[in-house]
Parts: sequence; C-alpha cells; structure tokens
Amino acid sequence: MIKENMKLITIKRQTKEEKRYTPKMGELLTKVTYVKKAFLSIPIKTIHKYRETYYGEVKDCEACNLAR
Repeated sequence: MIKENMKLITIKRQTKEEKRYTPKMGELLTKVTYVKKAFLSIPIKTIHKYRETYYGEVKDCEACNLAR
C-alpha cells in the first residue's frame, strides 16, 4: 500500500564544520549549512549554502573561500 503523503522531491538542510578563509580574519572554523534538493532521497543539487559568523550574522558562502 502506497502512502498518500509520500513526496518525490524533498528539500533537506545539512550542517557541517568547515575551514574557511577570509581576507580580513584569515582562516576560521565555521558551521556551513547546505540546502539540497533530493529526488527519492538521492541528492540532486545544492540550492544554497550559507554560514553563521562569530557575531551571529548569516552570510552567503560566496564571500569566503575554502582554506587550503
């Protein structure tokens, strides 16, 4: 029997800690949240990714690069 509320496309959020580099602060460890679209629980693409700063602001990850 198939459930009535079974959805094919879902949106999920996942938070990871990553090393990031900004020109003003240098290397920092921050929590990055990925918003991903999934089809039948298989991730298709990343819709958006953002990070929370030390002061509690939410910023887009385009402003900083991955630390190497």
